[in-house]
Amino acid sequence: MAATPDGGALDTFPRLLMHHASVRGARPAVREKDLGIWQTRSWAEVAEETQALACGLAQLGFRRGDRLAIIGDNRPRLYGSMLAAQMLGGIPVPMYQDAVAAEMVFVLQDAGIHIAIVEDQEQVDKLMEIKDQCPELQHIIYDDPRGMRHYTQTFLSGFDEVVASGRIHKQNHPDFIAAEIAQGATEDISVMLYTSGTTGKPKGVCQTHRAFIAAARGGAEFDGLRDTDDILSYLPMAWVGDHLFSLAQAIFVGFTVNCPESGDTVMTDLREIGPTYYFAPPRVFENVLTQVMIRMEDAGSIKRKLFHYFMDVAKRCGAEILDRKPVAMKDRLLYALGNFVVYGPLRNVLGMSRIRVAYTAGAAIGPDLFRFYRSIGVNLKQLYGQTETCAYVCLQPDGQIKFDSVGMPAPGVEIKIADSGEILVKGPMLLKEYYKRPDATAESINADGYFMTGDAGFLDAEGHLKIIDRAKDVGKLSGGAMFAPNYIENKLKFFPYIKESVCFGHGRDMVCAFINIDMGAVGNWAERRHIAYSGYTDLACKPAVLDLIRDCIEQVNAELASDAMVADTQVHRFLVLHKELDPDDDELTRTRKVRRGFVAEKYAVLIDALYAGRESQFIETEVKFEDGRRGKVAADLVIRDAKTFAKATAMRAA
Repeated sequence: MAATPDGGALDTFPRLLMHHASVRGARPAVREKDLGIWQTRSWAEVAEETQALACGLAQLGFRRGDRLAIIGDNRPRLYGSMLAAQMLGGIPVPMYQDAVAAEMVFVLQDAGIHIAIVEDQEQVDKLMEIKDQCPELQHIIYDDPRGMRHYTQTFLSGFDEVVASGRIHKQNHPDFIAAEIAQGATEDISVMLYTSGTTGKPKGVCQTHRAFIAAARGGAEFDGLRDTDDILSYLPMAWVGDHLFSLAQAIFVGFTVNCPESGDTVMTDLREIGPTYYFAPPRVFENVLTQVMIRMEDAGSIKRKLFHYFMDVAKRCGAEILDRKPVAMKDRLLYALGNFVVYGPLRNVLGMSRIRVAYTAGAAIGPDLFRFYRSIGVNLKQLYGQTETCAYVCLQPDGQIKFDSVGMPAPGVEIKIADSGEILVKGPMLLKEYYKRPDATAESINADGYFMTGDAGFLDAEGHLKIIDRAKDVGKLSGGAMFAPNYIENKLKFFPYIKESVCFGHGRDMVCAFINIDMGAVGNWAERRHIAYSGYTDLACKPAVLDLIRDCIEQVNAELASDAMVADTQVHRFLVLHKELDPDDDELTRTRKVRRGFVAEKYAVLIDALYAGRESQFIETEVKFEDGRRGKVAADLVIRDAKTFAKATAMRAA
């Protein structure tokens, strides 16, 4: 562990922040796009304001061990609020900014929140709506004052007001904040991140400074991250991946964090910043590729032919060139030409020209999607981790990329596969505890100190980890064949036309599936075929769309049939749901993971229809709108059969 000039260890995030302010004070720490203009703040400026905020929080009664709620989009001041809480020995608790007010109650109550720092009027209104249910909540501090002029409640304070008060306090007590930072210990809890709660109430995962610094150091050294790197921070601050990349690694390495103007401008801001280090979940990479393919379908014939010709070249040798493997000279020359006329301009349009390292995680990514980005020269890799492991378990080494694995154990991490197939991990990045849940903590770590991930998988001959499914979701068909629903669902979602899928089969004689179509991709497909539609429900019911989805499912079935382990789990019947699965309707978590049990219960009538051999089923479903109103969506859903393949003929059928 490095040390400060005065000999102190850089073993907490506040001490690392003060170190950067000392050694690279004038360098950019954060950028924020506001009203179309990028605003840059240096490490020295960030450190000064963070100390002032910490002093202001102390004046409001924030003490060592208290929890500070942080709610909003990615904003420099909200990241700074986490560090301010840590300076006082407190614990930041970031919350999902798109959660409705009722969803916030549990976390606010469970964490015993006294003070919340929020982005804007929207978040203030949510907290005011539920304040009566959270009696411990005494102060709400807002960053953006727009729309707040007529709010006169005494428990509301502007961010600037608290910082100004803190500066006066710091002036009057110049040694206060330095003494508070010095009291901090590496084993103190640095952040509390709540799990998504797919199977019950969310749990507060308490991670220490030591754990997140170990994860940050391991990843930074593994990929050679530098203080000159840039990252675009746009994923929820409550998600462990964003905390690792945008706070832990940024504070450990000293690179620049860039916050987009809004969720709607992310792709534009990505092009303007041109990050060197980038993270996105598979759905973002899928959406980008879908938009590229849609635009190419609408392009002129010469441009379209050039694109497809050089993409064939890229598929043939691009990933190998990126991995510095031997490639025939003719292919190298063609690829160089393709880089000039197609790949380079494409990377530039996508904002990926400067990327040295790009990661994806959170769900499986299709081999074709993975290969596409690597073939055009984007060093896209997968990682594997969980909230309880600081999103740090496996990383993919350069030159050793496997499309069907999540990489090898990260530096300092041990992986073991239990007899049940569950993945067990050990290392310095493990959680300290679940907040107020000693029972859950004891259940999650076995006698040998391994965290039980709940995922099922195996290590291949070269030590790469392959994930099959959540261990609790792996079941069996009535005939005894292993049923891994997530494995099948991910294969279905590799098609651009399928946004979400839910498979059923445990204890049954066959596998059936619900499908959500991708409105953008299928809508464009329909328009090019002059198929008129009035909205999602209408489009999802079109016979041509059902044929399109059936073709995708049958391609997956042919692929499944070629693997003896999963050949019996081909999808026999399916339907396209009349509405998109939505977190606001409790069907998905805020990280867009399917609440499998809830969906099965809510749509039990559809499951019964699939297995009863019916050709259609009427359903009426209640939905929640963003403004809080409720409505109903009804449809008569058509149920289709899909062709399945025998093992012996699988390769011919595919």
